[in-house]
Amino acid sequence: MELDRLDRDIIAALVDDARATYAEIGHQVGLSASAVKRRVDRLRVTGAITGFSARVAPQALGWTTEAYVELFCQGKTKPSDIALAVARYPEVVGAATITGEADALLHIRATDVRHVERVIERIAAEAFVVRTKSSIVLSRLVDSPPGSAPGSAVAEPRNGSPVAG
Repeated sequence: MELDRLDRDIIAALVDDARATYAEIGHQVGLSASAVKRRVDRLRVTGAITGFSARVAPQALGWTTEAYVELFCQGKTKPSDIALAVARYPEVVGAATITGEADALLHIRATDVRHVERVIERIAAEAFVVRTKSSIVLSRLVDSPPGSAPGSAVAEPRNGSPVAG
């Protein structure tokens, strides 16, 4: 799918504030509200926009600790098997196969370090896992939402105080 500058600007505006009206977005990108609606509809049909959601601060839900866990798996464990297993853990908020020695990298959010430890213990007990290597996040330096402009790690909410996007 080909996205032109206006499509990218509209997507950036929606990432910044998915509740913005077509008129507000149109004002930002230099189009009429109806032209923005037509483009958003097309972006949804083509799959460039897959949906709309609220970004909630994990801390507001009590998930104040995060970790990255490398999984080292037996033999030729299929990525689909890893995905199926780790999807059962709500604390796993991201998972990817990676290059290097490890087979996969998991992003975990939990209430505290003990909670992270219990999750890692349960994941390490999966039949295909040989070992894990974990790192606790001390502070998040850049946290850009998907689709935001490169380098715009901090969003300015409407109340004017900067927060991680």
